[in-house]
Amino acid sequence: MEEQLLKIIEKNSRIDLKELSVILGVEEIDVVNKLAELEAKGTICGYHTLINWENTDLESISALIEVRVTPQSGQGFDNIAERIYKYPEVHAVYLISGGYDLLVSIEGKSLKEVAAFVSEKLSAIDSVLSTATHFVLKKYKDHGTVLSKRNSDKREVITP
Repeated sequence: MEEQLLKIIEKNSRIDLKELSVILGVEEIDVVNKLAELEAKGTICGYHTLINWENTDLESISALIEVRVTPQSGQGFDNIAERIYKYPEVHAVYLISGGYDLLVSIEGKSLKEVAAFVSEKLSAIDSVLSTATHFVLKKYKDHGTVLSKRNSDKREVITP
């Protein structure tokens, strides 16, 4: 039940508990107890709403920043990652393989704001050796949800 429950609420955290109990074939109280257990042990870390910001009038820019760092003795990358994720602009930090060590996802109001974060905050950290910033130009799919559906061509086909 746990795996199925997690997959369902990952796609739709607003699903009605009664509907969830029917899908899982268990009593509603069992669903409530399981959710409480998963929250208590940190498996469920939060509930979020996915917003397609392109459908709003608000200005926003997303960036993915690759960061090469010097790991700290006995700590590896953990302290550096923690220092980075404490910034409010930072949405996610991942330890990655390849030419860089960390991948940082941030949001800002403008390219200038993101650039200032990278140059004034991120690059100023002693352990940071280099960065590479990639601006997100368009999101097609996020957290398993398609955000940008292609418009089908509705023109009438005329053949000779």
